[in-house]
Amino acid sequence: MTSPQNGPRVVTFGCRLNAYESELIRGAGEAAGAGEDTIVFNTCAVTGEAVRQARQAIRRARRENPNARIVVTGCAAQTEPATFAQMGEVDLVVGNEHKADPSRYAADFGTETSEKVFVNDIMSVRETAGHLVGGEDAILIDGLKDRARAFVQVQNGCDHRCTFCIIPYGRGPSRSVPGGVVVEQIRRLVENGYAEVVLTGVDLTSYGSDLPGTPSLGMLTHDILRHVPELQRLRISSIDSIEVDDALMDAIANEPRLMPHLHLSLQAGDDLILKRMKRRHLRDDAIRFCEDVRALRPDMVFGADLIAGFPTETEDHFQRSLDIVTECGLTHLHVFPFSPREGTPAARMPQLERAIVKERAARLRAEGDRALQAHLDSRVGMSADILVERPGIGRTEQFTEARLPDDTSEPGRIVPAILAGHDGQMFIARTQAAA
Repeated sequence: MTSPQNGPRVVTFGCRLNAYESELIRGAGEAAGAGEDTIVFNTCAVTGEAVRQARQAIRRARRENPNARIVVTGCAAQTEPATFAQMGEVDLVVGNEHKADPSRYAADFGTETSEKVFVNDIMSVRETAGHLVGGEDAILIDGLKDRARAFVQVQNGCDHRCTFCIIPYGRGPSRSVPGGVVVEQIRRLVENGYAEVVLTGVDLTSYGSDLPGTPSLGMLTHDILRHVPELQRLRISSIDSIEVDDALMDAIANEPRLMPHLHLSLQAGDDLILKRMKRRHLRDDAIRFCEDVRALRPDMVFGADLIAGFPTETEDHFQRSLDIVTECGLTHLHVFPFSPREGTPAARMPQLERAIVKERAARLRAEGDRALQAHLDSRVGMSADILVERPGIGRTEQFTEARLPDDTSEPGRIVPAILAGHDGQMFIARTQAAA
């Protein structure tokens, strides 16, 4: 995804948090006077494929823009700066801590030295950078190219060491944004017309462990909804279910403005594989969490991240990952074929053949398609309040896409509708007035 053409061009890979930060990068570049002749690649390090795609895109950009200044930042730039520094197409490599620092995009930055890599030790960082959490520029961007919902980064980094994951080495230790700053951000976003806010982070459910008094994500959720009564919708992005606190469960049960959709970091459905991944939950923990949440909020739907083809995974192990889709009642799957990342323990484990990994990922995606179909079937005929994302397309409270009449309002408005049918991927909705 490429950002709108004010300031530098920003090409984004990876997660929603990266998409949010890309808008900050664009604003920082614009503040530094950088224009379209600067192209910034905000990279992802989750998989080797993500790094390969970034390198490919950089080469293509140089061919198409021989006079451009190309800057590489993001998690892959942080974890393997030499990979990008060795590319003749790249002018500058910037680490994650300074990715939204305007000085890094000034035309003369780096010209006084032969160095082109400016990447610090991310593990030494103990505070969330101010330009990522506060100030007018950070408040007023939405994090995606539509203006439908606002993304607020409340946490960064991760203190856990899952054996497959390189991200802690790209993002650094867990650190949180003080609750008062978050509430003020959201209040200002609402004043600027946003109906929905999404809380984002790398390890969101670890929120607050580094703050005075160790507030939790649930406590933050209650504070936001209490102190910003004008906020119509609050969403929580990906969570680790084993870390969910009692206050968040209370919010799920009693706060209708907290949307009924949770995305879970499950990764696998077999206990032995979960242990080899160094996850902190077991299969039964995940199933019980989903059951407990549905008992509190029957309309809750769950998405999940699942990895196919983890080292040593047998067909029986994989079958339990397939089964957990039904046992947890998952609806929206993000499936990742396992990709060994150099420097992680899983990369040193016995690997499966790539054909097996790809075949299992395809089967898991097919199971996800079946689960989505079941969800779509179950909701036909019901009403929904749809947040318009772009003309003719929006999302329900449960974060399922819905097609609306093309002339239905402007992005950012919530439209009452009837879910009249679906096309296998999204609902076909009629506005209430037309029903």
